[in-house]
Amino acid sequence: MPQEGMLTVTPEIETLAGVCREHTNIPTELYREYDVKRGLRDLDGVGVLAGLTNISSIISSKQVDGVKVPIPGELRYRGYDIKDLVRGFLKDGRKGYEETAYLLLFGRLPDKAELETFKSLLAKGRTLPTNFTRDVIMKAPSHDIMNKMSRSVLTLASYDNNADDISLPNVLRQCLMLISVFPMIAVYAYHAYNHYEKGGSLYIHYPDDTLSTAGNFLRMLRPDMKYTPLEAQVLDLALVLHMEHGGGNNSSFTTHVVTSSGTDTYSAIAAAMGSLKGPKHGGANIKVVQMFDDIKQHVSDPTDQEAVKEYLRKILNRQAFDQKGLIYGMGHAVYSISDPRAQIFKSFVEKLAHEKGRDSDFALYTMVENLAPEVIAEERRIYKGVSANVDFYSGFVYSMLDLPYELYTPMFAIARIVGWSAHRLEELINVDKIIRPAYRTVAEEHDYIPLSER
Repeated sequence: MPQEGMLTVTPEIETLAGVCREHTNIPTELYREYDVKRGLRDLDGVGVLAGLTNISSIISSKQVDGVKVPIPGELRYRGYDIKDLVRGFLKDGRKGYEETAYLLLFGRLPDKAELETFKSLLAKGRTLPTNFTRDVIMKAPSHDIMNKMSRSVLTLASYDNNADDISLPNVLRQCLMLISVFPMIAVYAYHAYNHYEKGGSLYIHYPDDTLSTAGNFLRMLRPDMKYTPLEAQVLDLALVLHMEHGGGNNSSFTTHVVTSSGTDTYSAIAAAMGSLKGPKHGGANIKVVQMFDDIKQHVSDPTDQEAVKEYLRKILNRQAFDQKGLIYGMGHAVYSISDPRAQIFKSFVEKLAHEKGRDSDFALYTMVENLAPEVIAEERRIYKGVSANVDFYSGFVYSMLDLPYELYTPMFAIARIVGWSAHRLEELINVDKIIRPAYRTVAEEHDYIPLSER
């Protein structure tokens, strides 16, 4: 229900929407005629080159005798293979979020002293302005935590005397502050919503300077502030894997576009938040969890491969679940044979599932991961292979960590703020030219008709 004083969708607005559609529609064939790349993507799914970056890269194919051949996917942060990075900090028994954040922001791995200094900077930054939680986060609570976070980010500019200063040291200061407070804003916004809108108890726990980002998130979220070492490790891994992805994703591109206008850090990050919030970008993991709940509800024996396969076929043919024709968590715009993030995640998901007593759920996820590519290949024309992406398992992880749905996409933002910050700094350092793409006008010309003659 809309709040009092807000416009509602009336018959008049429905009519005007129809007028808008009628006079705004562009025939699909014109995109082909003028060779316009819809969504800035070629017909084979490859993104149109829009810039240069040295922050991260995705490798999904190689040239063999002049022919592009798909290979197992690789993700590199500043030239380092994500698998090597993860293997490195896990071997030492360390959390990896802070070390990986340093790498993305500054372009090289920190030594011990640099890492400790960086951790201290983030710990010092984990504080919000006086009464900010009460006056901003607690006011007008919403189930849409992403919108609440965006509002909070923009409001933080009012507390910054140098909000519009885009010199490199000042922008870095602002980015480090936002990286530090994002977990606080997300968790506090959820607790406000849970209390004022759902009648739950209100918890505002302060972060602990001795804990990692993942540990602090769980500490602030849970009423008893307790969590297991494995829970913190898996959440830390999720943050690392979601931190950045190839530079060509929608929210990173948004960060470059908005930064290029010369605007402030708060506006640029709020714009990126709006991009990530979209279900085609950051909301897929929720759909994965909901899809599996639907499968368990409608398939009497979830261990029966044929029954599960048949239900997946119904989902793909718009006969089941949300009738969108998508098996969520399967396939990626770039990866074909495999998504390295999903591969890294899977072994830890299995450990967490065992700790949580959800081995049967993990078995179902594994079954669907194996069956879905077969079903998609049988039912669809596809130009490349299909495999599980990182969202396939991340939603399952968040459900095992007892995260509410409202925090799934904000969890993504807590990780990706590091990538956005790195891209903002990269744009300011290298380009200094506003991004202004071209759109071809296909509108007919008209002579003005006086109002009395219409």
